[in-house]
Amino acid sequence: MLEADVAVVGAGAAGLSLAHRLARRAPGERRVTVVLVEAPPGPLRPPPRTWCYWEAGPGPADAALTASWRRLRVHGPDGTAVECDIDPLRYKMLRSDDYECLVARDLERSPDVRRLEAAAESVEAVDGGAVVHARTAEGRPRQVRARWVFDSRPPARLPAGRTTLLQHFHGWFVHHDRPVFDPDVVDLMDFRTPQPAHGLSFAYVLPTGTGRALVEYTEFSAAVLDAPAYEKALRHYTGEVLRLRERDFAITATETGVIPMTDAPFARRTGPGVFRIGAAGGATRPSTGYTFAAVQRQTRAVAAALRAGRHPLPPPAHSARSRAMDAVLLRALDSGRVDGAAFFTRLFARVPPARLLRFLDGRTRLHEDLSIGLRTPVLPMLRSAAELPFLPRRPAPLPGAPRPPRPAPHTAGPPRSERNG
Repeated sequence: MLEADVAVVGAGAAGLSLAHRLARRAPGERRVTVVLVEAPPGPLRPPPRTWCYWEAGPGPADAALTASWRRLRVHGPDGTAVECDIDPLRYKMLRSDDYECLVARDLERSPDVRRLEAAAESVEAVDGGAVVHARTAEGRPRQVRARWVFDSRPPARLPAGRTTLLQHFHGWFVHHDRPVFDPDVVDLMDFRTPQPAHGLSFAYVLPTGTGRALVEYTEFSAAVLDAPAYEKALRHYTGEVLRLRERDFAITATETGVIPMTDAPFARRTGPGVFRIGAAGGATRPSTGYTFAAVQRQTRAVAAALRAGRHPLPPPAHSARSRAMDAVLLRALDSGRVDGAAFFTRLFARVPPARLLRFLDGRTRLHEDLSIGLRTPVLPMLRSAAELPFLPRRPAPLPGAPRPPRPAPHTAGPPRSERNG
């Protein structure tokens, strides 16, 4: 049995970030020993994925970035473009395999961190801590005993919430022989996509050169699409909107994902010495799906507590006020009272970009939140807020559940009117 002060279960963004912070011990700091339990190659290990976030100045992952930008653009459904400079922030693109390589180099040099390639099966509370029961790829059982366990594995099911939407997406990494992309500007949300009858859709373009980009189609809705539907949506966007002929570019890789967007509360503690971190601990922002920046705040606080010898309960990833605003927006979108495409386009057109990104990251003050709220459709939002206390919390659908027959989408065109009913 391995023993350590801390066991980190899972090597996604949260697990790697926490292990990385604990591996970098400054002179004079308290030593914290760590075992990182990561799934062997196979179905339990997530495929490579892209994380995007914004921050001011240099950050701990900068050496692994694919690209970064200071200009963002949003296209409304009618084609109207809003372009903005987000200085002093930078919008950053990070591939998970590049981040894993960056972290691995530091973990190898650290005498405080050991890595165990095994699939965690359960976490058992014991006197003075907990034991992680795991199994190697060859089927051999392994155990790790630790004072504190931080579990970042996805929960078996989502907690019950009043509103749950799924942000689901499929993207192409595109290589074009001609300079068809502007490498200085990210198309963050392009609503020139056929809008579903329920929810919203958009595309985004992350250019990594004049001929290379990640082009991704995204929906916020109750259930995922099948593979042909995603491919059809991307062919429509690249062909009809970007005006790229399919024979002129190569698709070098793809990525697909599902992010639950829910107002359900996530438990941050599941035992006396067992905690949940990352998306499993509520780090995903319910209204946007962004997670990576909140993971960094969460793991920074946990590492600081462990170094100081304090109780390391992860702090809430988002403030109570932010979660309350997200619950209202999710209800407004799910009820159809607010047209999501018009809503987000209006925010980017009317709110200073740096302030809006701080708002989306939950870093604004109350008076800033109120000023932004006045730029939203007030009556539908107020009605959604008023009915929230009376809505029951229900078990949320699991990502990937079978999708009911899809109604015919609206064609791309002028924004649908926002309903006050």
